[in-house]
Amino acid sequence: MAGDEVALIVGAGKGLSASMARQCSANGMKIALASRNIDKLADLAKETDARVYTCDASQASDVAALFSDVAADLGAPDLVVYNPSGRVRGPVTEIDPAEVQKAIMITCFGGFLVGQQAAKQMVERGSGTILFTGASASVKGYPNSSAFAMGKFGLRGLAQAMARELHPQNVHIGHFIIDGGIGGADDPRAAGRGEDALLAPDSIAETYFHVHQQKRNAWTWEIELRPWVEKF
Repeated sequence: MAGDEVALIVGAGKGLSASMARQCSANGMKIALASRNIDKLADLAKETDARVYTCDASQASDVAALFSDVAADLGAPDLVVYNPSGRVRGPVTEIDPAEVQKAIMITCFGGFLVGQQAAKQMVERGSGTILFTGASASVKGYPNSSAFAMGKFGLRGLAQAMARELHPQNVHIGHFIIDGGIGGADDPRAAGRGEDALLAPDSIAETYFHVHQQKRNAWTWEIELRPWVEKF
């Protein structure tokens, strides 16, 4: 039952992460928020009665400590959401290799580290949900966005492999292709595009939570989400 569950959101901040925290809190879950910069989480933590943890998701020691601390403070997570992304743009002939490596470490390798630690606890318990946030770049490489595509393609591959490995162990894996901009009705990007032209973070969070609550006789491992006016 949700009221007895723990949700850990890695890469927490405004937008989708905040909406997810509110969604889980409204359903009675205990909330853990992890970020490299926890100062920005003060208001959200107060609103959702969440505990906050400093964590660089690309560092194995940070991630291991995070899961140990959350388990000690709240219990092993029933739901883990991985949101961090590293993005660096530029022509493939000019882009800085060091920045590309950093982006991939955050977007993809961090997903592995968090997924691994979550899986260890969930397999031992025999249940749990791990959700990964992808993007259009998970399935389509765009010009001047090679680093982001590598990271998101890799994250999707991780999620698919984990789903095939862990679903038979009663651990649900979900990957979400977020195809479009995320923002509210007052976002300046929505001007001229019409009503509901951007993905609403609250609506995305509702879908994430629905996947967490799916019965295991009808699990999905991947969902694409886009606003109705988005081309694809």
